Amino acid sequence: MQYSEKVMDHFENPRNVGVLEDANAVGEVGNPRCGDIMKITMRIDEDTNVIEDINFQTFGCGAAIAVSSVLTEMVKGKTVEDALKVDNKAVVEELGGLPNVKVHCSVLGEEGIAAAAKQFYEQHPEKTPPEGL
Repeated sequence: MQYSEKVMDHFENPRNVGVLEDANAVGEVGNPRCGDIMKITMRIDEDTNVIEDINFQTFGCGAAIAVSSVLTEMVKGKTVEDALKVDNKAVVEELGGLPNVKVHCSVLGEEGIAAAAKQFYEQHPEKTPPEGL
């Protein structure tokens, strides 16, 4: 299996690892097919809905860790609505591709952001969640 240089960099030097202690949005997702588990913690500005900070913990293969790392970089500073538009194809493209048998890892990332965003909106019923959440 051949991984891009960027995948290897994010696997060997993952960014935004850990748990945000002051997170106000948490999402945990897993893929029973491969055993990967991802937990996303975000701090979202409650006035602007901008993701001020984001961390992850991922138990899984190198591709799952690389996806988690690059995804946090891609959505940090975006509004929740814009972050939800970052789909798995955009993550794979940002990484310079993934082997076909590892593309499911990018879907896990997309689901992790959605799970955290959903939890944020459940805690803030006065806010209207983005369509499709």
